[in-house]
Amino acid sequence: MTAPIQLIVNADDYGYFPCVSRGILEAAHAGSLTATGILANNPDLTTQLKWLDAVPQLDLGVHLNLTFQQPLTAVMGEKLARWKGCFPNAYLMSLLILTGRISVATVREEWCAQIEACQSKKLVFLNSHEHIHMLPVLFPLVLELAKVYNIPHVRLTQAEWLKPLTGAGLIRNTLMQAMQTFNQPRIKTPTPLFLGLSRSGRLDYDALALMFSTLKAGQSYELMCHAGHFDASEITDPHLIAYHDWEAELALLQSPELQDLYQRFNIRLSHYSHLPN
Repeated sequence: MTAPIQLIVNADDYGYFPCVSRGILEAAHAGSLTATGILANNPDLTTQLKWLDAVPQLDLGVHLNLTFQQPLTAVMGEKLARWKGCFPNAYLMSLLILTGRISVATVREEWCAQIEACQSKKLVFLNSHEHIHMLPVLFPLVLELAKVYNIPHVRLTQAEWLKPLTGAGLIRNTLMQAMQTFNQPRIKTPTPLFLGLSRSGRLDYDALALMFSTLKAGQSYELMCHAGHFDASEITDPHLIAYHDWEAELALLQSPELQDLYQRFNIRLSHYSHLPN
């Protein structure tokens, strides 16, 4: 009998907005989600960590952040005075780090604070908002922090050449492929193969059907998703609204059509604890 494909369905951005967190919890209650990454610089973190008590089956990790809202540490806030103490966009933040204007030591202090803010929960993985941990200057830091805090898994974001590719998608994939190639030899623990970059924020049925058709029996994969509810009173940034379709992804995860896809391709939902040693 062919070994099933093991799929971790991992929702990024728990704590992004209360409505997004509620959607993630809904999917977890329904059994259609197996993991989520926590944005720890969320001002409502204490409340939203308590919400997770209702879904003990959900694998939890820290969605390390350098690109959204305010940092937790004063030293990082001082470095961001030009941006009123808030993180700039991913491009500018990457430039600040790569040019040494923000040191890796400053990032380390900030990320330690973010991990420690979530330590009331059992943490089993680290990844990052907008994949900034994949910068080769930061990836060794994430591996170090995983070891320091006894967190067994680190996401290796991988390029995904799913057509159609836009010009921006081609640039993103080329950069991610280079970072993946550079970082992959540094990982010494089992890591599921990564899915979902090509449709980040807007996963749909056709894309999943195409992705699943390429998967190998017996292999473990992580599907990144951005499920959630949308509340216009909470989410007002037009760029975020244009990038994401939280409600559509939430509906897709719970749809009978997706369950049929799982059955067709012999996919079983899985957890990080099921990865081979």
